[in-house]
Amino acid sequence: MRRQPGSYLFSAALLLHFLVMVTSGFYKGSHGGNDRASFGSDITVAEGETVGDVACAFCSVHLRGDVTGDVAVAFGSVTVELGHSIAGDTAILEGDLNLAEGSTVNGDLAILAGSTNLAEGAAIHGSRAVVPQPIGTLILLAPFLVFAGLIWLIVYLMRRRRYSFPVYPQGRGIHPPPPSR
Repeated sequence: MRRQPGSYLFSAALLLHFLVMVTSGFYKGSHGGNDRASFGSDITVAEGETVGDVACAFCSVHLRGDVTGDVAVAFGSVTVELGHSIAGDTAILEGDLNLAEGSTVNGDLAILAGSTNLAEGAAIHGSRAVVPQPIGTLILLAPFLVFAGLIWLIVYLMRRRRYSFPVYPQGRGIHPPPPSR
């Protein structure tokens, strides 16, 4: 699959959108108090229930009803049951999207370090930006790896500076031992 030029920028924008949703999801407002937010415990939307935005960190979202807003999940998965839909965008960090038969995502989809599992008849109507597991995890850990490399370099240079190299008389160095007779 060929990547579009702005797909990584789109992924970054949706993940930023996720952070905004997590912080704003804890106070009611945009959907008449129908939003759901959780940290550490799964969110389940019951059959026949309709909710606004859904934000979840370190948990999973199970949709047996419909979502009229956006869904954002960090370190968890999103499962949409048979025939239900997400009207807005979906952003998933380190997790999977599971769509059952006849279920839809009407907005855009961004997944970093995860995958999509689509059943027969499931559809995503917006654009997709999916970065698979090993590459997505490396992208996620890249700032920490750079930081660890800088710390290692500083420690290495400081130890090298403190170590005193041996000085040989008249600059001749070490000679090999004479051959045995």
